[in-house]
Formats: sequence, C-alpha cells, structure tokens
Amino acid sequence: MLTKRVELQGHLLDARVLPGVISEVESRGGDIIVEESTIGRTKDDASRVIMEVTAPTPEAMTEILQVIGSFGGRVIHEEEVDLQPAPKNGVFPEGFYSTTNLPTQVFFAGEYLPVEDVEMDCAVVIDTRDKARARCVPIHRIQEGERVVVGHRGVRVLSLAHEKEKEVFSFMGSEVSSERPKTLVVKDIALKMQEIRGRGGKILLVLGPAVIHTGAGRHLERLIAAGYVQCVFAGNAVATHDIEHALYGTSLGIYLDTGASARGGHAHHLRAINRIRLAGGIRDAVEQGILTRGVMHALVTHGVDFVLAGSIRDDGPLPEVISDTVKAQDAMRTQIRGVEMALMLASMLHAIATGNILPATVRTVCVDINPAVVTKLVDRGSHQTMGIVSDVEWFLGELCDNLLA
Repeated sequence: MLTKRVELQGHLLDARVLPGVISEVESRGGDIIVEESTIGRTKDDASRVIMEVTAPTPEAMTEILQVIGSFGGRVIHEEEVDLQPAPKNGVFPEGFYSTTNLPTQVFFAGEYLPVEDVEMDCAVVIDTRDKARARCVPIHRIQEGERVVVGHRGVRVLSLAHEKEKEVFSFMGSEVSSERPKTLVVKDIALKMQEIRGRGGKILLVLGPAVIHTGAGRHLERLIAAGYVQCVFAGNAVATHDIEHALYGTSLGIYLDTGASARGGHAHHLRAINRIRLAGGIRDAVEQGILTRGVMHALVTHGVDFVLAGSIRDDGPLPEVISDTVKAQDAMRTQIRGVEMALMLASMLHAIATGNILPATVRTVCVDINPAVVTKLVDRGSHQTMGIVSDVEWFLGELCDNLLA
C-alpha cells in the first residue's frame, strides 16, 4: 500500500467536503486515517484536517490525489530521514534516533517504511540491498558503514490501534490494584488466548522460579499439552527446580505434595543439575528416559521453544542455559517474532528483560504477588502491561479451568 499525507482546509462539514473525499477515496480502493483535525466552532469558521491516504497501486494513488485536489486538498511534502554511517562495529553515529517500542515509520525514497522488529532503545537502519527496508538494530549488532537514522526528521511514531470492542486490555496502564475482579480478568485473558491459538498465533510465557515452588508447574504442563504455549523464557532456577521436582519430588528441598523438608534436600537441586549434565542436556535426558515429567519434559516432548538465560548466581548451570547475556538477548529476540501475547509469571528480572525487547503491540500480562513488579515494568517503558496482583498458582489454576474445562 502506498501512503501520502494530505491537508484539507475550509468549510469541510457544511459543504460536505470531508464526507465527499472519504467516499471518493474508498471508491478507488483507498483508505483514510485522520491524524489531526481542527473543526470550526461556528459556521463561519474554517476547519482543517490532516489525514493519511493509502492506495493499492501508484495509478490509484495518482487518481486519488487528483480527486482530493479537486476538493482543494494538497499533499504535505515530507522530509526524508537523515542518515549517517555507523563509525565502527558496535557504535551508533552521534545523535542517532533512539527507538521506542511503539509502531514506527520512517520517510525514505518518497514513502513511509515500517520499521521492522521494533523495540525500545535501539537505532533504525535503512537497508537498500534488495528493496528499501527499515529495521531496528541493537547497539551490539550494528556494523560499520550501515546507514543509521539520525535525529527525528522523517520519523513517525504511531499510537496503538486497539480493538473497538470492550475487553480486558482496554484498561491496560500503570494502575495496579489487588482489588480488580480477577476471576473476570482471567476469563477474558483465556478468551484472548483461545483467539490467538485459533489463528495460529504465538503465546509467550516468562517464568520465575516461584511458578515451580508454588506447585503451579502442573497447570503449566496442561497448558503446554493443550497448545497454549509456543515459547518460554526463564532462567536456570526455573528449569533446575522443575527437574528437581521431577526427579526427587522436591523444590528447594521441600516436598511439594506435603510441605515437609526432605532429608538432605538442600542438595537436591545440585544433584538434579549433575544428572542432566551427565546426560548431556535436558533434551538428552528426556530422550534417555531420565526426565519423564515436569514442565521442561512437557516443553521438549511437545516441541515448544524455550530460552534459558543465565545470571551470576546460577548453580551449574544446566547445559541449555545461555550464560552470555548478549547472546541470550539475541536468542530471545529471535523467538519473539510473531508473539501476540506475553504472560509474565512471578518473575521480575526476566519480565523486565523481556519487556525491553517486546513491541508495544504485544498484549502483556504480568502476574505477581508483589505489585512493585508491574510498576517496574511500566516505569521502564512497557506501558502496555496489565498487572494482576495474585498468587501465581491460583492464576494458572484459574486459567486452566477457563481454557481446559
């Protein structure tokens, strides 16, 4: 679709100019989005409208612009983005445009290009090797000589286009309350997950170790088996304690079915790590029949992708854990393509890390017993996050009841 911005001035409503323009544009296969409007207060006051016009072909655009011109409209001539080469690998040029996580377009070669893989705190690179493309690039990936957008000229950040129907996500924002009607909220989340799964979309789960400690792992296994999970982000602790529970029945040395402390249970997580390392990895342990249940077993047997990102405090770690944080970020970036919903469950660090690379168009739900976790996500730019202050085991149980009943 080709895009132009046009301006109309005059008595647009009294003379039915605006309805006439819309009708003529739509009859030629085009579309209009009103960006700005100033409507006169009296019949003698002029009105002004700036709108974005799209057309399916260059011929249709030419015809549409001629029609708009007959109504007194004019094309707003845009200035192209300023491009400067990256001075060296891993360094942006001075004054580079720093991206947000909102949908973004840049004006280049006479048209607005959508910025691909948009995320916050990156730069925009224009690539013309095949056809003109604009893409977000984190600083460690920039290559010397790549053309980077500098300044704000020719950059357009779009607001989110929410669905018209009233839904749970209409009150996303920084407000966090433990008094929301959580049962109704979970029901709406379940309905949205069913819609996403029905059209083959991706749902991402970001997990903290409390998911395992609270005994919520069994609910996760049901969601995975039912096809409601396409990707999981977690750390060494989640996988370790899940495997500990699968092998020894404990998490942090506590039996989850009785709450009793196991004799020598403090070493169970280390013994679990050791057995998996001996097998060669989590997938190897599943194939060898060593790991026969649990969340990690479910992910492997149902072919669900997962990224385990390490930290300085990890024991082991397990072989699949990516200890290089930059490589872990890149692995997560690869997996978020196509994600439509992210559920962040009892995790602060991994939730914030994921929020930093998610486009704002991804519906994001953060569940934690501590409301500060959601607040931190929003404060760091993930404004689309909806917070549910709740025990994660209750939330996942209620979600399963709605999805799998």
